[in-house]
Amino acid sequence: MRIQGLGVIDDATLELHPGLTVVTGETGAGKTMVVTGLHLLGGGRAEASRVRTGAERAVVEGRFEPSVAGLASELDRLAEDAGANLDEDGSLIAVRTVAADGRSRAHLGGRSVPVGVLSELTDGLIAVHGQNEALRLLRPAEQRAVLDRFAGDAVGTPLARYKRVRAEWLRVGAELTERRERARELAREADLLRHGLAEISAVGPTPGEDAALLAEARRLADADQLREIAAGAQAAVTGDPDGGLDGGPDVPGALGLVAEARRRLQAADDPALRELEPRLAEAAAVLADVGAELGDYLQSLDADPARLDTVLARQAELKQLTRKYAADVDGVLAWAEQASRRLDGLDTSEGALAALAARRDALVVELADHAAQISAARHAAAAELGKAVTGELAGLAMPQASLQVAVTPRRAADGDPHAVPVPRLDRGTSPAVGRWYTAGPDGVDDVELRLVAHSGAPALPVHKGASGGELSRVMLALEVVLAHADPVPTLVFDEVDAGVGGRAAVEVGRRLARLARSHQVVVVTHLPQVAAYADRHLVVDKATGGRGLTRSGVRALDDGQRVVELARMLAGLEQTETGRAHAEELLATATADRAAHP
Repeated sequence: MRIQGLGVIDDATLELHPGLTVVTGETGAGKTMVVTGLHLLGGGRAEASRVRTGAERAVVEGRFEPSVAGLASELDRLAEDAGANLDEDGSLIAVRTVAADGRSRAHLGGRSVPVGVLSELTDGLIAVHGQNEALRLLRPAEQRAVLDRFAGDAVGTPLARYKRVRAEWLRVGAELTERRERARELAREADLLRHGLAEISAVGPTPGEDAALLAEARRLADADQLREIAAGAQAAVTGDPDGGLDGGPDVPGALGLVAEARRRLQAADDPALRELEPRLAEAAAVLADVGAELGDYLQSLDADPARLDTVLARQAELKQLTRKYAADVDGVLAWAEQASRRLDGLDTSEGALAALAARRDALVVELADHAAQISAARHAAAAELGKAVTGELAGLAMPQASLQVAVTPRRAADGDPHAVPVPRLDRGTSPAVGRWYTAGPDGVDDVELRLVAHSGAPALPVHKGASGGELSRVMLALEVVLAHADPVPTLVFDEVDAGVGGRAAVEVGRRLARLARSHQVVVVTHLPQVAAYADRHLVVDKATGGRGLTRSGVRALDDGQRVVELARMLAGLEQTETGRAHAEELLATATADRAAHP
């Protein structure tokens, strides 16, 4: 990834490792600009304030490699949809440009694309987790989404069916309500539609009839003139005013002239002339056909005043319809088809309303069954998720803490239009006392993550039972547990280790390294214990240039440089032997730990 003119970063190129990449640097050096650049590549909001002071624009360029993402087919599909070009190695280059006035442009594979295309690309490739994302974990909808991610198809399959049935249930219910509440208005509309359909049916127009009648009326009105034209043409072709097909050599018709030419060529001694005779034979056949058709036309052409009156009367009937319903007969027929469909939906008879009500009630039963399946799957997954996260928290210096995932059905209030009975959730109640629950877009369940901070402590919602550092560790534990269920190949963590230190910081680094076995992980951190576990260590350096502007760049560190950076992060002791020794020990410990747990 390359960043130019973004925040304090003037120009920097970052090569991210397929495993764990950490980004460190002093406060204010611009570490978070790396995450900001990823946000921009992901179609995030562009802000003019992010453009470096004095720069015309900020540019972020990223190369998505199929070998890292494991999504070669997805890159191919997105490139094809956007008309973009893949590089020879199958990678796809995305570019986001933000001008100093706030205007933004996006390019993919060398083609200009809407920003939304970048969002579609990165939605399946990159997940960014930061302090804001940790706060999102406090929202009930996010907590339910976490549980559903962990449950996978066990929840996903019945949830998809539930959503389809719910959409149909809402549609049928809305239609039933509309018919009941607007019965009089709909009845008037239905009467008008029936009147129009009856009027059209009485006339009985056929497709294209108006155009055919117009042509016929013109022929009948101009019969004498047309007869004269056709007779003259026939005589010119056949040479016989009575319609014969060959008037002979003495009659100057086209057929006679061609026949004379054929006789002359047939009598010639030169083969070159005789070779022309077959072509004249073809011409004679065509002329004979034209002459015959002209004869048929003359026989069919008859000045019939009665027929003309009939045609004009029929045209008048059709014109009554085209004045009311459409510009031509085909449009009238289309209106009739639409009116018939609309009329089917306006039936306010008792029978029609009863049929709709029965359909709605059947959908309620089906919807309740799907909701029960979803709830059962969520309860089973909740127990497993809580146990798995609790195990991770023990390794993150929260040995006495445990996570509980509570799944609670939402009881419906009186008059709730989205209420459904879910019998299998009524355990312990009398069969005669049905409980109703609110059927929301994602089922009838509320999901809440509850933290037991220590033995004997009450289970509290995470936003009440966890400090900032504990909340970060809970989120990290969730990510580790969800890693194998998460299809997103690249995970980005922006200082999610805030508020963590000591042994817990070492465990955070260990967990991130474990996560990097199956994902590409990028971490912006201030903890040396985390940075020590990196496969690649990038540092953001800042310096003050001309006019007092801070200029930052990004560089990759070798082993010796990593020791210096870790010593600085430990306590600003990069210039002392003690600091370096401590950093070397930390790096060696992390390296040995990773080797022992590959």
